[in-house]
Amino acid sequence: MTSPYLIPDILAHDLKVVFCGTALGHESARRQAYYAHPGNAFWKTLHRLGLTPRLVAPEDYAQVLDYGIGLTDLCKTESGNDHELPDGCFDVASLKEKITRYQPRFLAFTSKNAASGFLGTPAGQIPYGLQKETLGQTRIFVLSSPSGQARRWWREEVWEALAQELRNE
Repeated sequence: MTSPYLIPDILAHDLKVVFCGTALGHESARRQAYYAHPGNAFWKTLHRLGLTPRLVAPEDYAQVLDYGIGLTDLCKTESGNDHELPDGCFDVASLKEKITRYQPRFLAFTSKNAASGFLGTPAGQIPYGLQKETLGQTRIFVLSSPSGQARRWWREEVWEALAQELRNE
């Protein structure tokens, strides 16, 4: 049986963090890789903050398991910019089930839009950083979007705060 997912989740037990976006962007879907647009700061930021010992190429995304990192999206079956995604494509129940099963130390949303879809709270009411909500033992963290299209909202200090939390584990 083939999966309806555009690309697979990268999940395992005992992960430090699972990064969760809304959905693959157009370039990521075309290249079949997470955060693959050249303007996306995701991979460079992980490396710069010491979360990966080397710069991981988007096509090598599965290698993040070696560093205690997982990857997923709220919408696994559609791609595009957030405003292009069809209503109802966020599968919150499935994400909750995955996180409950794997229990990473952190679930880190790579945008307020992703966090909003999961938490059911308007994006403007969600602060960056560690949230009061948890999912079992998993703590929830909201990051600024690494997308080049969201550059005006980029805040690397929020990513650094997550990196510090992970170092303190």
